[in-house]
Amino acid sequence: MKKILIIFSFLLVMPLTAQKKHSAFKSGEWLKFRIHYGFLNASYATLNLSTDKIDSIPVYHVVGRGKTTGFASIFFKVDDTYESYFGRNDGKPYRFIRKINEGGYTKDIEIDFYYDQEKAILKDNKNGKEFDIPVHDEVQDLLSASYYFRNRYGLEEFEIGQSLDMDMLFDDDGVYKFKLKFLGKEVIRTKFGKVECLKFRPVVQSGRVFKEKESLTLWVSNDLNKIPVRIKADLAVGSLKADLDGYNGLRNQFKIIMR
Repeated sequence: MKKILIIFSFLLVMPLTAQKKHSAFKSGEWLKFRIHYGFLNASYATLNLSTDKIDSIPVYHVVGRGKTTGFASIFFKVDDTYESYFGRNDGKPYRFIRKINEGGYTKDIEIDFYYDQEKAILKDNKNGKEFDIPVHDEVQDLLSASYYFRNRYGLEEFEIGQSLDMDMLFDDDGVYKFKLKFLGKEVIRTKFGKVECLKFRPVVQSGRVFKEKESLTLWVSNDLNKIPVRIKADLAVGSLKADLDGYNGLRNQFKIIMR
């Protein structure tokens, strides 16, 4: 449970629609997920997308929040907020914020990206520290990665078993490699009806949170939105499942096969 929103965020990082004439999202998009830990309805997570400006640069502003609820909060309280400001024209992250409280474990981090100087400045507000981290034009943060790929990569560019690598920065551990493997199509049953999905498997670091390198599986809708629909994860202790529980403000029709 300690890394619940980080795990949930793997829902968001996947290769998605490439045809820019069919934009995958718009300001006002709102997604809600119900997260189960074992038999417990452990928490909810939401993603809310709006528009803003940073230093006169037009950006999207996405806010992700996760919080334990009900019986689960008795054992472990989670109250996490993640924010990303990424370019409306180039998809690059310009600011990333991570404020978490997970059972008393807290972090308060802000990252500003300066591409003309090939660096990001990370401010650790909790400890009063600041770090310069080398970056390049293709780096993404934990949230901006999803929206970047939703508009720039299409299913026709990938074959089953093919992997996509990318560089990601969202913490004081610096830039790290993230790999995602495409597994094919699958129709799954949701609260909204049957949905045809694209199935992916992130290759993640084992030992700290996950049972093995390929213990995560995720599904995204095979339509022009490419929104996350489900994730399953085998953790070091127990298992986790997250399902799309609500949505609003989608740019394109959410395709449901049968209710």
